[in-house]
Amino acid sequence: MGRYFKVLKLFWATALAAELEYRVNFLISALSSFGGLIGSIFGLFLFYQNDYTFPGWNWNQSLIVLGVFTVLQGFSTTFLAPNLNRIVRHIQQGTLDFVLLKPISSQFWLSANTLSPWGLPDLLFGGLMIGYAGDRLGLPLYFYLLGIVPLLFGFVILYSLWFMLGAMSIWFVKIYNVTEVLRGLLEAGRFPMVAYPTAYRFFFTFIVPVTFLTTVPAEAFLGRGNLGWVLAAGVLGASLLWSSSAFWRFALRFYTSASS
Repeated sequence: MGRYFKVLKLFWATALAAELEYRVNFLISALSSFGGLIGSIFGLFLFYQNDYTFPGWNWNQSLIVLGVFTVLQGFSTTFLAPNLNRIVRHIQQGTLDFVLLKPISSQFWLSANTLSPWGLPDLLFGGLMIGYAGDRLGLPLYFYLLGIVPLLFGFVILYSLWFMLGAMSIWFVKIYNVTEVLRGLLEAGRFPMVAYPTAYRFFFTFIVPVTFLTTVPAEAFLGRGNLGWVLAAGVLGASLLWSSSAFWRFALRFYTSASS
């Protein structure tokens, strides 16, 4: 593990040094994230402007759901998109051969080789929104600690889904449309699941696990999380993480290297 931490430190230090050569991009990214956040808040406001509320969710409680969604969006932009979108390029150009020859896990290398600081504003704004709404609701500190656990499970779930989609590029080189479909489905996490009809709630819980990404962590932040749902999120995260590793090993059986 120590060797992997050293490699990770080297990866990220190099990536940050390269990205920070274009510091104006960070300002543009921050402004873009802030604009997107204002748009998301306005979209939520449209539901509440005439005293309408989602059942069991007032304005500030729904803001926590939106804050969790924004944090996940920042996590995706910072850690997932810069790495996993490159899998297609490695396969197209044959450079995956060099990754497979390295004396570390190829999944680790492909998942952590770089990062993008342009997603950090979303992480910051999402955290601030959770803190603001929690302060308005008078939430104690330990509620935030409880919410971090299912939020980490959400990170694992999101990563695993992204990586399995990336691994599919061994068979289908152009998978960008599939990742966009996933992004679109995850947009449903902006709102509590009670905002959707029963059939949609079933789909977003058991088919595409959006519920475990946003609503379950938000419930935990509010101190009304169900232990069963939190445990289910942990089991789902561990299962998907194992499945992503197994699926990657399976996919590599069908990979034809650049020299073959």
